[in-house]
Amino acid sequence: MKNLFINGSPNKKGNTAALAAAFFGSEEYETVSLPEFRINVYGQKLPGDQFGEILAKIRAADTVVIGSPVYWHNICGSVRTLLDRFYGPVAPGSLHGRTLYFLFQGAAPEKWMLDAGKFTMNRFARMYGFAWGGMAVTKHEAEGLRKGWV
Repeated sequence: MKNLFINGSPNKKGNTAALAAAFFGSEEYETVSLPEFRINVYGQKLPGDQFGEILAKIRAADTVVIGSPVYWHNICGSVRTLLDRFYGPVAPGSLHGRTLYFLFQGAAPEKWMLDAGKFTMNRFARMYGFAWGGMAVTKHEAEGLRKGWV
């Protein structure tokens, strides 16, 4: 089984990465740090775009975990840009057979912010054929999510 963690945080060893470590426990996983990749915004056709590289890693994974800090009351820009780029090059339902989890953390997010993030990621999962594994916002929830407690 191949596990992939897509980290939207510019802090590679920060709280979002800590949630992933709690989620995976002793399992091996590859980390993609989104701020290290050039992903053009939806509609741009600029040279050097690396969306295809990340999409190939997603297609090769069985379990995909996307992590985002809460920025401006929502999913961070690097994750949002990644999601936007699926329109067009990725056919609806084409990622069937993979499970998507979402790790969402912030200093003091309000419930409505967390609900909006969960809604977006759940809808994204369903649109592209992922099984929706759920969302965690604390280390305890992340551990429980992977073990099926949450």
